[in-house]
Amino acid sequence: MAKYKLEYLWLDGYTPVANLRSKTQIKEFASFPKLEELPVWGFDGSSTQQAEGKSSDCKLHPVAVYPDTTRKNGVLVMCEVYMPDDKTPHPSNTRATIADDPGAWFGFEQEYFFYQDGRPLGFPESGYPAPQGPYYTGVGYSNVGDIARQIVEEHLDLCLDAGINHEGINAEVAKGQWEFQIFGKGSKKAADDVWVARYIMMRLCEKYGVDINWHCKPLGATDWNGSGMHTNFSTEYLRTTGGETYFKALMAAFDKYKNEHIAVYGPDNHMRLTGLHETQSIDKFNYGLSDRGASVRLPVNFIKDGYKGYLEDRRPNSQGDPYAIASRILKTIATVPTS
Repeated sequence: MAKYKLEYLWLDGYTPVANLRSKTQIKEFASFPKLEELPVWGFDGSSTQQAEGKSSDCKLHPVAVYPDTTRKNGVLVMCEVYMPDDKTPHPSNTRATIADDPGAWFGFEQEYFFYQDGRPLGFPESGYPAPQGPYYTGVGYSNVGDIARQIVEEHLDLCLDAGINHEGINAEVAKGQWEFQIFGKGSKKAADDVWVARYIMMRLCEKYGVDINWHCKPLGATDWNGSGMHTNFSTEYLRTTGGETYFKALMAAFDKYKNEHIAVYGPDNHMRLTGLHETQSIDKFNYGLSDRGASVRLPVNFIKDGYKGYLEDRRPNSQGDPYAIASRILKTIATVPTS
C-alpha cells in the first residue's frame, strides 16, 4: 500500500464567477486510485459562500481523477459540491444538471493574461508597450519575455501527464496574453478538463510570482485585445450527416436563443463583444464562412464538405463556465429536428 496525496478541487459559491478551491487529504491505496475508490469529503461552506456558519458543512463528491506529476503519488480529484444529505446538488453546482451527450465534441480555446505587479506581464510600470501586431504567435524576448514561455511549456507537460486532452498553445494578440486549447468528448468530460487545466495553470504560476487574469477585457475600453474562450462544437449528426437545411435551422435556433447563450457565456461580455476586435456585437447574431467577426464561424471547408463538421461559437469569454456553455449549446441543438 502507498500513501497518495489527493487534491480535491471544487468550485465555490462566488458570483458571477466561481473560484477554484482545493485541499489535500492522504489515503492509502494499492495502486493509483480509481474514481469509485475515492471517498466523499466535507468542507466548510461558510468560508466559500456556500453555507452559513450555523450550518456550514458541504460535501465533495469526486467526479473525475487525474495524475498529478508535481507530487510523489499525487492525484487531482475534480468534485461536485453537494448538500449535507449527499443527495442534493448544491445550488452552486453547475455540473450536476447540465445537458450532456457523449457524441458531442467540444474544443475550448482558453485565452488569458499573465499578470505581475498589477499589470500584464511585460508591460512597463507606466503606459503601454509597443502596439499589438508582433505578439500574436510571437517569438523572441521582446515579444514574449522570458517567463511566459517557461510557464506555458510546463503547463502543457503537466496537462498531458494528467491525461487532459490539451491540444496546443500560442501567444495571443496582446502582450502578456496567451491561449491553450482543450478538447473533450461529452460536455462534462470536456468541461472537467478545462477546469482542471485552469487549476494546474494557477497553481503553477505561484512559483513564478505570477497571477492569471481570466477577465474578458482586463485593459478596459482600449484597443488592447480582450480574452475569449471560443467554443468549437459538433454532434455526431453534424459530423456525419449535416446538410444545408439542417445547418440553417440550427443557426436560426442559435439566433432565437442568443440572449440565453449570452447569459451563460461569461460576465462583462458587453466590454468584449463590441463589434470590434474580431467580435460581433453582443445584441446581434450572425454566422460566416471563415469569419472571425461573426458570432459563429464556419471553418473554411464546412460548406464544401456538405455543411458537415464542426462550428466555432466565438461569443463565450475567458471567464465563462464551460459546464454552462456546453450545456446551453446542447440545449439549443436539441430544439432542431434531425429528420
